[in-house]
Amino acid sequence: MLLGCIGDDFTGSSDLANTLSKQGMRSVQYTGVPSEPAHPDVEAGVIALKSRSNDPKEAVRQSLEALAWLREQGCEQFFFKYCSTFDSTAAGNIGPVADALADALNAHKVIVCPAFPGTGRSIYQGHLFVNDTLLNESGLQNHPLTPMTDPDIRRWLTPQTRHSVGHVDANAVLSGAQAIKDALSIEHDAGKRLIVVDALRDEDLLQIGAASDGLPLITGGSGVALGLPRNFAKRGQIANTGSSWRGETGKCVALSGSCSNATRAQVALHSKTNPSYEIKASDVIHGVLHAQTVAEWLIDAEGIPLAYSSADPAVVADIQKEFGREKSADALEAFFAEVSRILIAGGIRKVLTAGGETSGAIVEGLQLTTLEIGPEIDPGVPALRASDRLVIALKSGNFGGPDYFAKAAGILGSTA
Repeated sequence: MLLGCIGDDFTGSSDLANTLSKQGMRSVQYTGVPSEPAHPDVEAGVIALKSRSNDPKEAVRQSLEALAWLREQGCEQFFFKYCSTFDSTAAGNIGPVADALADALNAHKVIVCPAFPGTGRSIYQGHLFVNDTLLNESGLQNHPLTPMTDPDIRRWLTPQTRHSVGHVDANAVLSGAQAIKDALSIEHDAGKRLIVVDALRDEDLLQIGAASDGLPLITGGSGVALGLPRNFAKRGQIANTGSSWRGETGKCVALSGSCSNATRAQVALHSKTNPSYEIKASDVIHGVLHAQTVAEWLIDAEGIPLAYSSADPAVVADIQKEFGREKSADALEAFFAEVSRILIAGGIRKVLTAGGETSGAIVEGLQLTTLEIGPEIDPGVPALRASDRLVIALKSGNFGGPDYFAKAAGILGSTA
């Protein structure tokens, strides 16, 4: 294994594994820290944790455990992957985990770059944009667990870390890899350890990747990993054997717990031509609605049936006010996990999920341990083989085109 990656949620980890696979690395996604060594042909290992919204101390503990296993596999470089919208609070978890990994690896010049212009995430003068809108005006200010109210990544990261936060601006990035290296060194000499790097184009990510050659630790969204495989390839370390994907036959069902603007639009469009079932958090918490009911409805419904709890932010806020943020989130995650178990027991072999926390709950609920990376559905979202009889797709809330659910269902059933 050459590149060891730690993801703070499941959808983001599959996004990263997809990025590395497309760039020629034999990549595998693991659910949690494996108990056995990796297969010898794995070049990039991505350990998916459900640590984004954990207590910071627990997130650090899990991340260091993942790092220890990856080091045992012989990795030469390490990547900490978080959301391209930098989902975090003043307490973390991005800063505390980055600090802990940097300390363990004695890493300096640690790049912080959640950008992925190809999916509409760019950084200019340290500010994160979603398409042409500042992060705090993009709908992410309404995130139920990590509301993003400041687009300045430097300012948002500062209270999370023990170290000074630096910045490499767009002028340096647009000048190429050597200019980025020089700017990183200047920031390092000024006492900055975590350094936010601007990126406006996917080409910038490739240059940042080239500038990262030899750095022990890089952090960011999956986009900044675009250029990392090239560093190994130029030394002849990558076999580049390609992927042999096969889909599954039968019915596909969709489960959505994301409240992002993108997912809500996808749910609305899909519901016009396919059966849909709205899951109300209050019904789940009060025990009025049972997982068995929803699972049986999905199994019996025609088309590509969708069960969703993707409510308007105002509705989510009311639920959290009545029941508390953690209780309402935990109840829905446990509900979706139980629905998925009943679906698989009932013969379903193709499952779509939307939302990082929802996807994580389903993956853990189904006890999926190793995910084979398949073809890309939409930027940042690959098809995944979970077992001999199950294929899935884990979508981050903000990713995917308007017709994502129908498109994903088709790819899960296709064979390369």
